[in-house]
Amino acid sequence: MSEITQHNPVQTDLPLAKPKWLRVKLPTGNNYKKLRGLVEKYELNTICQSGSCPNMGECWGEGTATFMILGNICTRSCGFCGVKTGRPLDLDWSEPEKVANSIKKMQIKHAVITSVDRDDLKDMGSILWAETVNAVRRISPETTMETLIPDFQGIYKHIDRILTVKPEVISHNMETVKRLTREVRIQAKYERSLDVLKYMKDQGQRRTKTGIMLGLGEELEEVFETIENVRNAGVDIVTIGQYLQPSKKHLPVKRFVTPEEFKELEVFAKSLGFRHVESSPLVRSSYHAEKHIH
Repeated sequence: MSEITQHNPVQTDLPLAKPKWLRVKLPTGNNYKKLRGLVEKYELNTICQSGSCPNMGECWGEGTATFMILGNICTRSCGFCGVKTGRPLDLDWSEPEKVANSIKKMQIKHAVITSVDRDDLKDMGSILWAETVNAVRRISPETTMETLIPDFQGIYKHIDRILTVKPEVISHNMETVKRLTREVRIQAKYERSLDVLKYMKDQGQRRTKTGIMLGLGEELEEVFETIENVRNAGVDIVTIGQYLQPSKKHLPVKRFVTPEEFKELEVFAKSLGFRHVESSPLVRSSYHAEKHIH
């Protein structure tokens, strides 16, 4: 079977040129313009903007947006992630209300909530996580939610706090294949992430989800194996997209995976019985998130 890495060009110090299939159309549409206006008027913060997501126009057009909680400084230093690493500030206990009010003002139909890792905290931020979901339920009761959580070091009592507030979808990203996990997610563990996903499903969570990035040097067989592993952990939804280097300090893109290869992976994943599969170069973990609650 072919390997995703077999077409690699000779490596140089120069970054690879982006192929034509990674070109993004400028966001348009009345709903997008309306949300953009609300964000600017109330100085709201979304990951969609701060992360320069290529799908912002499409998602906002569908009434979906992603918010990050627990501050903007992470205790981990993953090689792929553009979020700052360092000593986080104290928790802002008014943050749940702020996020919920932002969601209400933006009239968000489906909110994806994610966070930095807070390994510095005894509860790893899980209490504020639960309070955020409860605040959204109270202030914007029509909004459905996906919670994209950290691994909480695999400690079940912290995960239980998220399960108790019953988000429509609960997700945790594998990000990469087993062989590359130590390089890509330095403080994370492949088997621990699998265990978190399996635990959430075993506890009765109706929809579980994970995401994988390609282009970091993985082989196709390893991607197939990872997809099988997460399906065996009971995961319902998988997203597969192209890794893009946030800055020169981050891991380089080894290769731009073709749309045809993404389609091959989509067909394979669907054959395993996933409820939803999103697999294409511009897919991010929250892409088409509003469809994943069904």
